Amino acid sequence: MPGSAVHFGGGNIGRGFIAELLHETGYEVIFVDVVDKLIDDINATKSYTITEVGAEGKKTKTITNYKAINSKHNMDATVDAIANADIVTCAVGPNVLKFIAKPIADGIAKRTASKPMAVIACENMINATDKLRDFIVDEKNMSAETKSELPKRAEFGNSAIDRIVPTQPTDAGLDVVIETFFEWCVETTGFKSGPPDIKGIHWVDDLEPYIERKLFTVNTSHATAAYFGYHKGIKTIHEAMADEEIKQEVNEALQETSHLVTGKHGIDEKEQQKYVDTIISRISNPALEDVPARVGRAPIRKLGRKERFIGPASQLAEQGYDVKALLKGATMALRFQNVEGDDESKELAKILSEQSAEEATTTLCGLEKDHPLFPKVVECVKQVQSEKK
Repeated sequence: MPGSAVHFGGGNIGRGFIAELLHETGYEVIFVDVVDKLIDDINATKSYTITEVGAEGKKTKTITNYKAINSKHNMDATVDAIANADIVTCAVGPNVLKFIAKPIADGIAKRTASKPMAVIACENMINATDKLRDFIVDEKNMSAETKSELPKRAEFGNSAIDRIVPTQPTDAGLDVVIETFFEWCVETTGFKSGPPDIKGIHWVDDLEPYIERKLFTVNTSHATAAYFGYHKGIKTIHEAMADEEIKQEVNEALQETSHLVTGKHGIDEKEQQKYVDTIISRISNPALEDVPARVGRAPIRKLGRKERFIGPASQLAEQGYDVKALLKGATMALRFQNVEGDDESKELAKILSEQSAEEATTTLCGLEKDHPLFPKVVECVKQVQSEKK
């Protein structure tokens, strides 16, 4: 029988996606977060609802058998919960992984169960679990003795998640509105004792084709629509996708990423086009209302070396492919500056105002100066910097 699963992050993805599948498998879900009100609200309720929205309509599910721990105030309870858990997952954002590593390391050190605990990071990031594992086994977090016994205590699997969580109603409380469609792919290779029992996971031997197809189709299209929509002053993503110019920009970006995905991973072109059509339909769905300012937030991360614009563009450039649409999307992301409530957009503005185009390209995109994409991105940066003068 399933025991307990610790999930870091009590937000909408945590409650509305990961916890749903863990709950349906039969686990007690233990949320770990640092937001006092959220923790109190979770512990004050015995259930919350998930409303799944898709082309076929709405479906409501009730989630029970959960509790929450505030790791800011109760680290001992957090570590104990991890030590006794079957599974640890997280949906906290890539920048927070380093902060949750220490309690996971301490929980692994206290573990006495014979079967290793499964650790799966559920982030919009390539090989996020590998990154989390690196933080966990860092000498500041884990002793050499525990590290030597790690294979007996914990096993790690990279994953790719795909599910749209729209803007939530202001009075939603713990309830979550979420897209019906989902995909959660997890790599089997790290689970030598056998993959954990979680309903809804698609287990794969090699995650890279799935994670790149998802990141360079779903995330690239969503971000492209958001940045172009924000620049035009359009209020929602589905309204942006109804704009013929923006829809064309999205389609052209996906033509480029599809060229990479099909060529690199041997995915059939018709299959990829069907996937693209599905994604376009999903982000155009007015029932999944979302806003460009939310989808576009954290532009520095989204301009990163392995992210949704520069990731595919750099690989295509290495093949001698003339990347145009992805660079237009990246240029729009560079314009996403000083957006209320988004610290990265403010930091982006600071970088672009204080650094040369070449320095900013290295800082933001991590491109080597001799990379074939580097001079093209420099031109994009110069263009945006000139607009501020």
